[in-house]
Amino acid sequence: MLFDYISLAGGLVVLIIAGDVLVRGAVGIAQRLGIPNLVIGLTIVAFGTSAPELVISLKAALKDAGGIAIGNVVGSNIANVLLVLGMPALIAATPCGEQGATRTAVFMVAVTLVFIALCFYSPIGLWAGLLLLALLAVFLAGSTIAARRHRRDLKAAANAAGADVATDSFDEDELEDVDDVPDSVWIAIIYIVLGLVGLPLGAHFTITGATTIATAWGVSEAVIGLTVIALGTSLPELATTVMAAIRQHGGVAIGNVIGSNIFNLLAIIGITAVVVPIDVPQEVLKLDVWVMLACAVLLTALAGFKICLGKISGFVMTAAYALYIASVYMLGYAG
Repeated sequence: MLFDYISLAGGLVVLIIAGDVLVRGAVGIAQRLGIPNLVIGLTIVAFGTSAPELVISLKAALKDAGGIAIGNVVGSNIANVLLVLGMPALIAATPCGEQGATRTAVFMVAVTLVFIALCFYSPIGLWAGLLLLALLAVFLAGSTIAARRHRRDLKAAANAAGADVATDSFDEDELEDVDDVPDSVWIAIIYIVLGLVGLPLGAHFTITGATTIATAWGVSEAVIGLTVIALGTSLPELATTVMAAIRQHGGVAIGNVIGSNIFNLLAIIGITAVVVPIDVPQEVLKLDVWVMLACAVLLTALAGFKICLGKISGFVMTAAYALYIASVYMLGYAG
């Protein structure tokens, strides 16, 4: 039994490290090829940071463990809102008025509703996966257009004010949260290879440990996916937002959470469903998808009213996550 816990914990660690290494290597190659940072951020970085969740869900679905595949995504989206936004607010005030966040949050709510509807027609198969990927393409295209329009507005404002700013200073946004990108192409290739090897290896140990533990505890695979695996794969986002709060840069947290949740639903479930149908456990439809929807609506309200999260709201959100986890286990054992 001890080996199963080591397998689960070690697999999650390997997944997180492998995903990070893969992102650094891919960004290094893309920059050497002259690919704009905007494109890199919307594609390589976005997909790369979601790679652990993607590999977990795909591996689980291939092993006929649909509960882990669905639970991982639903649980991660809940953790991203209540924990990833709640805990940093305990450290420092976290403003939720990032530009464009409200529009993106509304799209996230719409995507969440589409996903929930698909869950009631289990299994989520090829055509549903293609629909989700089509919505992902719409999201990426819209984000690209909005980012370019924003940069043009910045240029126009700078020129109108007569600021001494080079015209190309807004041409490329700096990549956030991607440090230590290798300068050498060969080192970047090594990073990519290590990432591609580490991801499936970490997924194998994580799924093996999780399914065995679920059986030993007498709970379903969905419960493990919603809690342990979801929390584990959300740790990078949590660490990033906590450090941002410590450095007084918490204003970008809500945008990162919204983007991550959209990618979880559209990219991870979409790609997995195209490869193999995903069975949706009935227990997830009783509570978890509705908690996820409530979190999406909460995010939209926070962004729309430009609320600044403080210590009290941070405590409430963190406590709500703890209550949710307790509810999942109680229902899991009862079931």
